[in-house]
Amino acid sequence: MATPEAIRELLDKMTAERDALLAEAEALSDEAASFAPPDGEGEAQWCPKEQLAHLAEMETSYRAWVQKALDEDEPDVTGVQGERPAIRLTQARERTIAELAAQLRDQRATTLALIASMTPEQFERRASQPMFGSLTAMQWLRSYYRHDRMHRDQMAGRDPSYKPKFVGGAEPDQRRGSRI
Repeated sequence: MATPEAIRELLDKMTAERDALLAEAEALSDEAASFAPPDGEGEAQWCPKEQLAHLAEMETSYRAWVQKALDEDEPDVTGVQGERPAIRLTQARERTIAELAAQLRDQRATTLALIASMTPEQFERRASQPMFGSLTAMQWLRSYYRHDRMHRDQMAGRDPSYKPKFVGGAEPDQRRGSRI
């Protein structure tokens, strides 16, 4: 069972990482935010606008996975997707940083409402997904702030301090297929 301190730490880290990510993004001009590093690999080759749209898409996926874990006993969340955000990855370059940041703020408000509705016991509910294995709801929720940190580093041209541990070892190419 998650303690009140662990839940507060989760919320604090989610807020701090999202605030830092948005500050980094909103400091960019729309032109600079459309530039993709030519030597990047995987998600690191996306421009900041695409990374922000991707984060909104993943916000809905992580949330759907947590909800499925709350609704069912140890579900496999393969194929479970959240609602489509208004601005998708393929549309990101045509949108402004302000629009993408607003979308992330709206998505986070929905996620925080879900967390507020959870009992401490529900943070231990599990769901599995082939790329990440079996995780508790708390572990899925921690993915939010780690994912934000990784993309903030990428937008700033830094090697990410956080690197996801994919079960198969390789990062999926999300531009060539459907969302995770």
